[in-house]
Amino acid sequence: MSSFLWKIGGEAGFGIMTIGYTFAQLAARHGYHTADYAEYPSLIRGGHNTYEVHFSSNKIRSSKRSIDILVCLNKETYMLHKKRLSKDSIVLYDKEMFPLENPVGKALHIPIRETLQTNNAPIVMMNTFALGASLAAMNWPIEIYLSMIETTFAGKDQSVIEMNEKMAKAGYDFVKNTYPEKILSIPFLDAKNEKVVLSGNDAFALGAVVGDCRLYSAYPMTPSSTILTTLAGWAEKNGMIVRHAEDEISVINTALGGAFAGVRSAVGTSGGGFSLMVESISFAGVAEIPIVIFMGQRPGPATGMPTWTEQGDLLFIVHAGHGEFPKIILAPGDVEEMYEMSAEAFNLADIYQTPVIIISDKHLSESHWSTGKMELQLIAQAYTITRGKIVEQIKDDEVYKRYKVTEDGVSPMLIPGQQGLFYQANSYEHLEDGHTTEDAKERIQQVDKRNKKTLTFLQNHFQMPKIYGDIDTADIVFISWGSNKGVILDVMEILNNDSNHVALIHFSYIYPLDEKKVLPLLTKENKRYILVENNSHGQFGKLLRQEIGVEIKEKLLKYDGRQIFVEEIIEYLK
Repeated sequence: MSSFLWKIGGEAGFGIMTIGYTFAQLAARHGYHTADYAEYPSLIRGGHNTYEVHFSSNKIRSSKRSIDILVCLNKETYMLHKKRLSKDSIVLYDKEMFPLENPVGKALHIPIRETLQTNNAPIVMMNTFALGASLAAMNWPIEIYLSMIETTFAGKDQSVIEMNEKMAKAGYDFVKNTYPEKILSIPFLDAKNEKVVLSGNDAFALGAVVGDCRLYSAYPMTPSSTILTTLAGWAEKNGMIVRHAEDEISVINTALGGAFAGVRSAVGTSGGGFSLMVESISFAGVAEIPIVIFMGQRPGPATGMPTWTEQGDLLFIVHAGHGEFPKIILAPGDVEEMYEMSAEAFNLADIYQTPVIIISDKHLSESHWSTGKMELQLIAQAYTITRGKIVEQIKDDEVYKRYKVTEDGVSPMLIPGQQGLFYQANSYEHLEDGHTTEDAKERIQQVDKRNKKTLTFLQNHFQMPKIYGDIDTADIVFISWGSNKGVILDVMEILNNDSNHVALIHFSYIYPLDEKKVLPLLTKENKRYILVENNSHGQFGKLLRQEIGVEIKEKLLKYDGRQIFVEEIIEYLK
């Protein structure tokens, strides 16, 4: 089996997201690599929800267009997705709820409504029945799923657990007994390396814990909201203060207060909330307060499409904040990078005493991928907390200068509370001791000092883009950033197996960029460079032209609210 895609769809409010994530976990427990993807409208109730899980014995990083099993909890699901079916696809549906005329593929009736009514089960359990039927259609055992039901509903009444188990078994037994000749044979794999299923938001939350974040402040805004709920759920165990503030201005000012007091602090938001934070980001720049900002992108402008994906905020993030001050921007390409870079972001914020912004998008934030548990443990074990020039005390005879001019641009930052020592940290330009100034010479001195931090970062901590494939022998070289990494790597595996020569230059350290180091990668002769982005302007291409002086003329841009699919890139190349 190369790969397999299972998809479920129905009306919002019927557990589509829950059962989809459960299936992803099941596939991972059976030893498969998984990548899932969910679609839902920005409605509390109603609208069309779908969840698809792509799994394979080989490493996969993205979804695919063709559906192998489609579970339809309403007719709309079939009508919207039938174009992705083939004659070999299996469609599970209840003909008593909605008939299908001349369906594509192998349409198998499963008596969802009749079974629920006979057993006096609530209608929301149709997803449980459908997943049981799906497992039977793939010839997978049901025992692991039953144990997951026990865990999922552990806090519920025993009758709820028993009814869910009964509905799962009913769906499973019906397909096994009614369609034995239609059942697929999808093998078990030897799961030697235990896998966990993580979203980008999960990975950021874990990275924040590893990075010793002690204060997380946020106002819920898709697609960053689950970081708040996840960290709140862990707060009692790890001692982190997690605050749901009244608005985004309060969010960032709370975190800046925590950082000023000496604890590692972070915030999470999306485009509209980030807009409200911009003035305080500028304040962090001049006051030189370390802070980590998680910025999950979604399509704008304004409210835009809140539950869909895009990479349309890059240049806004790069230039966020009035005045000139250093900032560091990272854009992880997958959950492993998100986990590692999120922890590292807290080190970078402390070392350079400046805002560090982690860029994500709805696709990376809310989709899930399986990853090795051991790999995550190794990343955590290799991590070392580095607080830079943050000091808890100074010598008795030393005059403390918070904004002391130094060779590397970084000044010693004293944690407040030391007897007899204080300094001002406000939004005004200042002298070395923090007192306000409008003197021209002092102004130049402080601007130059802050700017030196960028040069120091480029010398000591900037990471070059990762190169996948051999760009010297490649005919086609993709250039991209952030969550596009996975789909391009999947494309490369297909094309390179067909005797093509394709490579990828993937940027995760987005800003600032090192011109001298990056330029040679983008100017090799006889290469077809193609910029791949999830926006309409080719924003990273513009950033490369601004910072490196190179224009990537060929662009593959997508901006319909959906992520880029493998088939779309391959079709583009034709």
